[in-house]
Amino acid sequence: MIDYKGKVALVTGGASGIGEALAKQLSERGAHVIVADKQADLAKEVAARLPHPGLALPCDLSEPDAPAALVKDAFGWKGQLDLICANAGFGRRKKMMEEDFGADTMTLFAVNMFAPFRIAQAYGAGLAGSGARGRLMITGSENSLSLPQAVRRSRLGAYGASKHGVLIMAEWLKEELGGDLMDVHVLMPGAVYTPLISRNLPDPKDLPPDMGVIMPDRCAEIALKGLDLGLFYIPTHAHIGDDIRPRFDGVQDALKQLGLV
Repeated sequence: MIDYKGKVALVTGGASGIGEALAKQLSERGAHVIVADKQADLAKEVAARLPHPGLALPCDLSEPDAPAALVKDAFGWKGQLDLICANAGFGRRKKMMEEDFGADTMTLFAVNMFAPFRIAQAYGAGLAGSGARGRLMITGSENSLSLPQAVRRSRLGAYGASKHGVLIMAEWLKEELGGDLMDVHVLMPGAVYTPLISRNLPDPKDLPPDMGVIMPDRCAEIALKGLDLGLFYIPTHAHIGDDIRPRFDGVQDALKQLGLV
């Protein structure tokens, strides 16, 4: 297991949901935690409630310069930055034939897909020449891998595209780093009881069993276990493996019909 005692961890989107759970569990394991979120007051509350009270940093990651400024401030707190959980993100529901690709969609991609890699660039620059090794976990989604069976009526085309982008960019980042500077991981949660779900189902007891929803604490537990194991891909639900099968089978069938195998 990773020893987080005396380590500094930055969690974006840390004021609620998966981010809050990650912040709490990292603090329980001895880390000094920075809670970064657009919801400044809520971030302060979360940071103050941690087992080892942390630092809250307000941050709007839709702004192009915000990721680098955040990383600079995180390094400045205690002179080190051992782990970044680039977790901030949000959803958008709109059918693809109705998607206007306007400002809201661009903000979705700025936060979900571009911000984690702007963070990675700033983190790499901060680590370079320091002799320290970093660790970066980016929150993708089950939508990074497929069109999940459980959400096929949810109008998540643009959101799914942003999370697909997270995965392939993380794979390229890992490849190009070649083992230098930092370890890279991608958390791929299925349904988690975050505000996105709780707005419509305020009582977890009302959750349909077939949704397979897990609590944020369970998601964070799986995420940190994945880091302990050194995994690049960190899925949170068993069905994620089944959901990618139709794409693989479809490609295999096409190869056969085209006479290529």
